[in-house]
Amino acid sequence: MKHRYLEVTFRKGKPFAAYLYLPRPTGCRVARTLDAGQGIHVDIDERNTPIGIEITAPGTVTAADVNAVLVKHGLEALESDDWAPLAA
Repeated sequence: MKHRYLEVTFRKGKPFAAYLYLPRPTGCRVARTLDAGQGIHVDIDERNTPIGIEITAPGTVTAADVNAVLVKHGLEALESDDWAPLAA
């Protein structure tokens, strides 16, 4: 996967969970998951590279919260368009 994208799961019309897929080589798998706090979990591959971010509390997590995690791991912050599915 070359581009990141946000997938949102809804239950009864409200966001229930979300997953931000990060660029990764084909066949890359999660080796471990880090708890970043505030309902955010970071999936890491065997090379210690973040490959996805799970948002288990999309009603309380903000774009700034996710951006802080991305920047901490040396990744580019989200643009407003990237966060739009959860902002709706």
